[in-house]
Amino acid sequence: MTNSISSQSTNVESKLAIVTGGSSGIGAELAISLAKSGWDLAITYAGNEQGAIDVTKLIEETGQKAFYQRCDVGYSEQVNHFVAEVVKTFGKAPTLLVNNAGCQTWAPFLELKEEDWDRVIRTNLKGYFLCSQAVARVMVEHKSGGAIVNIGSGCNKEPFPNLVDYTASKGGIEMLTRSAAIELGKYAIRVNCVAPGGIEIERTRLEAPDYAETWARVAPLGRVGFPEDIFNAVEYFANSTSSFVTGQTLWVDGGVFTACLLYTSPSPRDLSTS
Repeated sequence: MTNSISSQSTNVESKLAIVTGGSSGIGAELAISLAKSGWDLAITYAGNEQGAIDVTKLIEETGQKAFYQRCDVGYSEQVNHFVAEVVKTFGKAPTLLVNNAGCQTWAPFLELKEEDWDRVIRTNLKGYFLCSQAVARVMVEHKSGGAIVNIGSGCNKEPFPNLVDYTASKGGIEMLTRSAAIELGKYAIRVNCVAPGGIEIERTRLEAPDYAETWARVAPLGRVGFPEDIFNAVEYFANSTSSFVTGQTLWVDGGVFTACLLYTSPSPRDLSTS
């Protein structure tokens, strides 16, 4: 299902961003924060249509235009259709893509099911590739340039027990970011990665009531992260401030992964946040 843009915003010079998985969690927070910073937004959702509706309304309340559509990012037909609809609806190419949609399974290496491996890799890694390719093609066609920001995690560089499929996907995102940055630079398209640590959102609060306190104990900066910390990093990569930065990963983790505290309290399961 799709939702066409509201007519309330008439700023034809406004910026246009795509956020995948924008119906809940960090994706929703990023979409709303980008709208508050003057971006029109197109978001995807896989199963949470009500969440997409709610986020769209919040975007429109900022005065920006909003569009949502169901899209499983692991399938090229759906991705290509979504991107084409975004260009048609807004009448211009997006200049920012935030690859955020993802999924996760918990299973020991010897018990992980093939179908779960396929689903996680298809969504988290193939999905980032397909969305980046489709949006980059439009950016090249419109000669607009732009920025692609991949949302990674601590799994970009550290192994996590019982998360082999998720860890493999995030490690792949690290190299996808670098390779795409090299090839797309000549088109004025920058590709970077934001890798969050422990971020307190509604889901993590429900999963672990002491989530914030746990992260505050292990983070060198002494606190848990918040969605605005992730947004600040994404906004940096999205704007001209970082016009000479590409192929990089910015760790937004309070110093946890630098301190190599992965296998102390909290448990590896608590440390996975994106």
